[in-house]
Amino acid sequence: MVTLKQLAELCGVSRGTVDRVVNNRGKVKPEKAEMIRRMAKKLNYQPNPVGKALIASRKNLSAAIVIPSVGIAFFDDVIAALEKAADKYELFGLTVKWYLSRGYEVEEQLRVLEELPPSTNALIINPINDPRIIAKLQELQENGIFVVTLNNDVEQIGHHHYVGPDYYNGGQTAGALMKILNGQPHIFGVTLGSRQLLGHQQRLKGFEDAIKTIPDAEIAAVWEDNDDDIQAYENTRAMLTAHPEIEAVFLASSGGAYGTCRAICSLHRENDLWVIAFDSTKPIIEMMEKGIINAVLYQHPNQQGNRAMQIVYDYLFSGLLPDHEQHIVQNEIRLLPNLVRPIKP
Repeated sequence: MVTLKQLAELCGVSRGTVDRVVNNRGKVKPEKAEMIRRMAKKLNYQPNPVGKALIASRKNLSAAIVIPSVGIAFFDDVIAALEKAADKYELFGLTVKWYLSRGYEVEEQLRVLEELPPSTNALIINPINDPRIIAKLQELQENGIFVVTLNNDVEQIGHHHYVGPDYYNGGQTAGALMKILNGQPHIFGVTLGSRQLLGHQQRLKGFEDAIKTIPDAEIAAVWEDNDDDIQAYENTRAMLTAHPEIEAVFLASSGGAYGTCRAICSLHRENDLWVIAFDSTKPIIEMMEKGIINAVLYQHPNQQGNRAMQIVYDYLFSGLLPDHEQHIVQNEIRLLPNLVRPIKP
């Protein structure tokens, strides 16, 4: 295996220059950095993990986790996986700081990002897709902070890693499920958390494209609930009252699923609406067992949390980066018999 010294000699540069390039720290001329990266890839250069870990442990490396997860049951498993990994990596000197919030307020997320400690080396974030957030993430990257977007992405912040589902595919899959349901509903209602989240926009677009193959299909109403059960309840009642012709409801995010289902029951529509949702949280399982939700798409929350933290650890402690920047978990169709149920304590 080629060493850092050998790589430097082959590239005609100093070991320090190679170290700055492969570890993304310090400034190196772009053309020289690109030449070193090409040579490193060609020779399959791998930093010494043990040496990197020993060095990193003396640096008190720090990662920040910024997720608007409060009140959203889906994130319970994501957070649990992140916490388990953080406990493991703490032994190597990684400190994790948590910034968990409720709702999709741009100003709040921006405030958190602006107040990150200067010692922050990496950021795991479920970002709001807003120009101000995107600009701040770009600034953080320019300042040397390694960015991993988790469960949701933004339109463009340069080179970063995304861990989460293919939202467009999720919407397509939900639309395809609607097409094969008994009676093939053709007037739909869609509820989602927020159009400020890129993934929710993409999921809606995938659903819209999928139902185009259903004769006379139309979406009568789309409502946002901020992934909040109270808002979901009120909005669902209002939309179904205003559009009694709706035959099926697509819950494009699970945060307000319980409120939406309670509204359906309050209007006595539980027996004449087809409902497809996401995730297998306790509220979702309860509603499936009652026959209100017919099918869900599972997003592997544990995989998402584990993978995001693994990417951060590998980069900070070993200088290793995956071969690709998109780390997609599969959207899996789950019916009541094959649901992944939460493990009881």
